[in-house]
Amino acid sequence: MKNIEFKTIAKSCKEEELSPEYKMLIDKAKESVKLSYSPYSHFAVGAAVLLADGTVFCGANQENAAYPSGLCAERTAMFYANAQCPTTPVKALACACFTDGHFTHKPGSPCGNCRQVLLETEQRFQHDMEILLYGENEILIFPSAKSLLPHCFVEDDLNG
Repeated sequence: MKNIEFKTIAKSCKEEELSPEYKMLIDKAKESVKLSYSPYSHFAVGAAVLLADGTVFCGANQENAAYPSGLCAERTAMFYANAQCPTTPVKALACACFTDGHFTHKPGSPCGNCRQVLLETEQRFQHDMEILLYGENEILIFPSAKSLLPHCFVEDDLNG
C-alpha cells in the first residue's frame, strides 16, 4: 500500500492587488450578500459569475426551514448564468460571506455540492474558471474548479 498526495495551489492576495475586472467581481459578490435569505443560519453568502463575454450574473444563498430545500449562492448564480447564456463559458466566480455584522475575516469555501456543479460547468464548456474567495484579511484565487476538488468525479468516471 502506498500513500498518494493530492495538492491544490491557490494565490493569496489583498483586494488592491486584484485586476479591475476581478475587483468588480468581488464587489458584485459582496453586494449580493444583501440578497441572501438566511434567517436560520444568519450566514449570508453572495456570489458573482463572470462569463467569457464580460456578462456578470449574481446570486445569494436562499435558506428554507426544510434545510435541503435551500440553495447556496454559488449554485444560484451559476445556474442562472448557465440558463441565460447556455453557450458562453464561465471565466470566473467570486464568493463572499457575511455574518455577525461583517464579512468573514478568512475566505469562505464552496460546499461539496457547489464544487461538483462548478466542476461540471468547467467540463461542460471545456474551459477552466478561476474561483475567487473573499475574506477581509485575504482573497484566495484558485486556477480552476477542479483545483478545489482534486480527486473529482467527472463524466469519464461514468464509463468505469
